[in-house]
Amino acid sequence: MKLKQLEGLLGNLDQFANPKIELEQYPTGAHIASRMLYTAENSFGDVSDKVVADFGCGCGTLGIAAALLGADHVIGFDVDTDSLEIAYSNAEDLELDVNFVQCDIGNLECRGKIIDTVVMNPPFGTRNKGADMEFLSVALKVASRAVYSLHKTTTRDHVRKTALQDCNARSAEVLCELRYDVPKLYKFHRKKEVDIAVDLWRFVPAKAAGNGGLCR
Repeated sequence: MKLKQLEGLLGNLDQFANPKIELEQYPTGAHIASRMLYTAENSFGDVSDKVVADFGCGCGTLGIAAALLGADHVIGFDVDTDSLEIAYSNAEDLELDVNFVQCDIGNLECRGKIIDTVVMNPPFGTRNKGADMEFLSVALKVASRAVYSLHKTTTRDHVRKTALQDCNARSAEVLCELRYDVPKLYKFHRKKEVDIAVDLWRFVPAKAAGNGGLCR
């Protein structure tokens, strides 16, 4: 599938009707989501025929992108049941077989079938300090191949240090810097839209393939 086709399909997905600020819910736009997954597949082969987990999947954009790019199996995890209903509907509209699981990422128990790749747009930690690093820590324990994640560019040094020292990543690489378009969603937002610089990271877990598991 070509990049423009992928972006077009993702652009038609439904997003949050009533986003919840306590969960830092912001939609992952089609532009950034398509480039994230397209890079994971075409530069590293981390999507096609792989088991892909979407952490904090929200309305399912990243997981659905993985399914469109030929993932063998996709599982989306989110604590919010309202978001999961939208995600399920989005996948159903595209006739994609994606599993969605309601759970708190911090409480995942992993066993059994291997998860190859984790993709995520985690909370940036502006409301719940450290939420982004909690997501990353769990992702690196689960993935057997790679973790792709978006983080504010202003936190680059902190993310790299935490990944390598505290989360036991083998490597942490910024693939590119992107512009995250944040629409006016909440009452405290004064501008119609704000662009935030974010890094697209690729993390490689310290342990070899076989360390990951199916999360329940």
